[in-house]
Amino acid sequence: MFILRFFGNLLRAIWYGLDTIRRVLHLILLLVIFGILLAGSLGQPVSVPSSAALVINPTGVLVDQLEGSPLDRALAEINGDVPPQTLLRDVTDSLDRAASDDRIQAVVLNLDALDAGSGLAKLQAVAAGLQKVRSAGKKVIAVGDGYTRDQYYLASQADEVIMNQLGLVYLEGYEYYRTFFRSALENLQVDLNVFRVGEFKSFVEPYIRDAMSAEDKQSSKVWLDGLWSAWERDVTAARKLAPGALQSYADDLASRLEAEQGNAARAAVSARLVDKLMSRPEVDVYLVDLVGDSEADDGSFNGIDFSSYVRATAIEQSLKDGGSGDRVAVIVAAGEIVDGEAAPGVVGGDTLAAEIRRARFDDSVVAVVLQIDSPGGSMFASEVIFAELEALKADGKPLVASMSSVAASGGYYIAMAADEIWASNTTITGSIGVGALVPTVPRTLDKLGVHVDGFGTTRLAGQLRLDRPLGEDARRVLTASVEDAYRVFVSKVAAARSLTYEQADSIARGRVWIGADALERGLVDHIGGIDAAVAAAAALAGLDKDAYDRRYIEPEQTLLQRLAVEIGAQGVGLARHLGLGAMLSGLGGHSGGMAREVLARLDKELQLLSRFNDPRGLYTHCDCAVE
Repeated sequence: MFILRFFGNLLRAIWYGLDTIRRVLHLILLLVIFGILLAGSLGQPVSVPSSAALVINPTGVLVDQLEGSPLDRALAEINGDVPPQTLLRDVTDSLDRAASDDRIQAVVLNLDALDAGSGLAKLQAVAAGLQKVRSAGKKVIAVGDGYTRDQYYLASQADEVIMNQLGLVYLEGYEYYRTFFRSALENLQVDLNVFRVGEFKSFVEPYIRDAMSAEDKQSSKVWLDGLWSAWERDVTAARKLAPGALQSYADDLASRLEAEQGNAARAAVSARLVDKLMSRPEVDVYLVDLVGDSEADDGSFNGIDFSSYVRATAIEQSLKDGGSGDRVAVIVAAGEIVDGEAAPGVVGGDTLAAEIRRARFDDSVVAVVLQIDSPGGSMFASEVIFAELEALKADGKPLVASMSSVAASGGYYIAMAADEIWASNTTITGSIGVGALVPTVPRTLDKLGVHVDGFGTTRLAGQLRLDRPLGEDARRVLTASVEDAYRVFVSKVAAARSLTYEQADSIARGRVWIGADALERGLVDHIGGIDAAVAAAAALAGLDKDAYDRRYIEPEQTLLQRLAVEIGAQGVGLARHLGLGAMLSGLGGHSGGMAREVLARLDKELQLLSRFNDPRGLYTHCDCAVE
């Protein structure tokens, strides 16, 4: 055993040493980039051309809050360690400002780098911004090598959709597939003890089944079909298509391609999904005619990307807003809810409670909007957040919850504290139920020849040990705890929504709803986005329209961290421009292709499992992510 332990420790030390060297090399290179920026471009303000197109070119998925610290994001983005993300409000703010900015002549949508998984509610928020631009009399042009579902949703909102001659419009609809581990756990002889209340509470099923239950299929089909119907309705209206045209295109794509001898671009034009087919040089010429030549004199059109535009117009917007002194604070709760502290992108109960407390004791904040994009998680952490929100209301500050793509289970738990709940018609919400997971591995250890024996001073002693079977008394304790937690959850729903316990229970049981259905059942008050929620909070505080500022309360940063944000954003761009991103990714040893995608999915499942840290093992979580 000593030799095995020594060998294992040696391998671990070698791995950590190599990984540390890799990280140090990355940091040194990034510091060099920072030095170049400080010596050269830092301090040179971004300016908006006198006549240009605003380029909306998001990368990765749209999010309400960027994941991780600013410096970690900059390093990870260069290394290729995490998928890129785009902050939704940067996109929507840029469109709001562009609508009334005489310097912006048109909007160009370049969606090739937008990944699936942003959530329909976020796409609808961008679509609303695009319609503001069009209503102002400015053209919106979508250009792309091809379009997938989320990309095409935004492209359909444009005046013209242009695609490459070799492009494909691939509308695969929504999918809800889950990875199941029961047989794998059985092969490893791991016993996962599960406790839940709510026959539709399915987040525990991947660990106790090898396929979806009938209840999960029944419940999930309702909200998944609801999402697809909303997607179809919006795109059909935007493109003025016949009812059922999009379903037909998706279902019959293979036949359509065969009829066009494999020419997917012609099939898209025939289906009236695309207006024009152009090569990249032809697109440049077309856009130059529309908005003029680039100052770089490289044959491209004169444009400014949305992130640069938001930075360039930040001071202008601040002066326009004035500054009444009264503020509506927006606090973002994005990601799984965990106990304790957590970096952005995960909702730490203590972290979010501290942000709520800051708003509570800030005299300039007169109302608060809690923007939620969370499938839930730890029940204890959810209660910590709920209690802090109740204290804020007790101090006389109105509270409005704004649901983004997902506000389910624990995400709904924290929304209940609000005076008003606003949701998108495609928000995934509900999932009111509770579950607990307790793994034990005595059979695994027995197979390895490892045995446990001993005794304790009470009947409960040792009954929750990982290396022993779950004791009967512990099982009864957990069963009673889960049942009580469910009663607490449903009772809070009933009190918050003016329902009887029986009424609340009938729409709970772990069932998932989309926003439009949740409105009918009294789980939410209004349909609308973040702007409507902020306006509602201001009205509850008695503020006149436009007589207040909107302020996002973010985790506090030191001066050095803020400097890292500014330099890091430019450093990432410079690294990409110099081709250093690919080199660094190579240093990291990442492989591409389908194998990496499968491993990434598995890693996502394992990350979720690792975040289950509730002190009592009670979880209000919804496994309702769609792709």
